[in-house]
Amino acid sequence: MLVAAALVAAYYLLPLDSAFTARSVLVLVGGLVAVALLMAWQVRVIMRSERPRLRAMAVLATMLPLFLLLFATTDYLLDRSAPDSFSEAMSRTDALYFTMTVFSTVGFGDISPRSETARLLVTGQITANLLLLGVAARVLVHAVEEGQRAQREAD
Repeated sequence: MLVAAALVAAYYLLPLDSAFTARSVLVLVGGLVAVALLMAWQVRVIMRSERPRLRAMAVLATMLPLFLLLFATTDYLLDRSAPDSFSEAMSRTDALYFTMTVFSTVGFGDISPRSETARLLVTGQITANLLLLGVAARVLVHAVEEGQRAQREAD
């Protein structure tokens, strides 16, 4: 929980004055690759852990906020660079709110992507959400099962 709190604090405290550029997209993609690599490394840690379920929960508590904040930051930067990208101007809180509504599939409709760039970004987030929810969840469950199996065999 401390890592999640630190990530949210960094989101609000770090200066986000740069424009949305190709570099922003590369940073987003790099961040998503880093999340995937962190996940792969954590799977091994979960499988060797004495408490694989607890370790898997800790992994989710770290990775999920990082994943969501990557998209919130990208949405915020896009809105600052191209104000007509979304249906309304977004503060950092608005960008985080929008990211959460897209992630949770609630989609209140009060903020929506207008430009093609924003729609591509949101489509990418939806795709990544499905991968995170489906593939990553299955991988974590498998790691927990393997960790528990290894514990039973060791006893």
